Amino acid sequence: MNTVRDAGLLRRRRTFYFVLLAAITTAMVAAWFGTVMLQDTWFTLLMAGAMGILFTQYAFVTHEFAHRQVFTSGKANDVAGRLMADLVVGISYSWWMSKHTRHHANPNTAGKDPDIMPDTIVFQAEDATAKTAIGRFLQQRQGWLFFPALLLEGINLHFHAFKTVFTPGTKVDKRALEIVLLAVRNVGFVAAIFAIMPLGMAFAFLGVQLAVFGLYMGASFAPNHTGMPILPKGSKVDFLRRQVLTSRNISGGPAVDIYMGGLNYQVEHHLFPSMPRPHLRHAAEIVREFCESRGILYTQVSLASSYVAVINYLNEVGQGPARDPFACPAAGRVGYTGIA
Repeated sequence: MNTVRDAGLLRRRRTFYFVLLAAITTAMVAAWFGTVMLQDTWFTLLMAGAMGILFTQYAFVTHEFAHRQVFTSGKANDVAGRLMADLVVGISYSWWMSKHTRHHANPNTAGKDPDIMPDTIVFQAEDATAKTAIGRFLQQRQGWLFFPALLLEGINLHFHAFKTVFTPGTKVDKRALEIVLLAVRNVGFVAAIFAIMPLGMAFAFLGVQLAVFGLYMGASFAPNHTGMPILPKGSKVDFLRRQVLTSRNISGGPAVDIYMGGLNYQVEHHLFPSMPRPHLRHAAEIVREFCESRGILYTQVSLASSYVAVINYLNEVGQGPARDPFACPAAGRVGYTGIA
């Protein structure tokens, strides 16, 4: 009976991803067709925006390949993930795997989670140490600037891809293959755009496509952990609390499921990272009930509320290290028992 049930689940999983990829690819073909048809008008920028959205949807599926959610074979997932990341989306699979694996092992953990390391945006008050008056002014308002800054994230992701594969000493699995795939995708994409439309319009097209891609990517990943408790480096927290209390789910039904590519079930994704997207909604019901029965805070808010929380949190930590970020209810909520 279990064998029959498992075979049925496997078929449904394969069908889901086949239909999903077919839908995204059909839409992408239509966007390219529209780009060619509208190449002499500024309406082509609508196609650029559509491509930005579709490349993000491809990135969601790439994320699922990386987590071994699509195929039963790990090798098949890796091959598909590398092709999707490098050849379709234009980002480095090795860079993503390294960064994302460390994040999953220690979500929102100071000194360990690369997603909260200081960059243009700081995620911890002690990192808000801008030296100049302009720097401090911007840092203190970084929450309001966060989403506009995401318009440049698409460029940043492509930059990190090439930086990773061309930096000597950086560990890159199948480096030569990644270089070829990234070059074919990124150079080929740019060449195609410039070949079919006037120079100025081509630059505008690329600008819109990259801006929409970066904004959509960032707006989909930011609600997952930003503004949730940050664990001190070396803190002793059991796996369940480490994953649940640092993650935020987003409510909203099927529309949000599509918009966020399943990332709205962030709690369940962190607890069961290889669980395929179609099953996360059902797992959420069980996990929520389990957490409530044991007094473990399970966070789920609307998409709009999550964005408000992200903005408010970033503005707060941007004020600087005037107070200890762990001397607040956040530390108590995660139930850590001290420093290892």
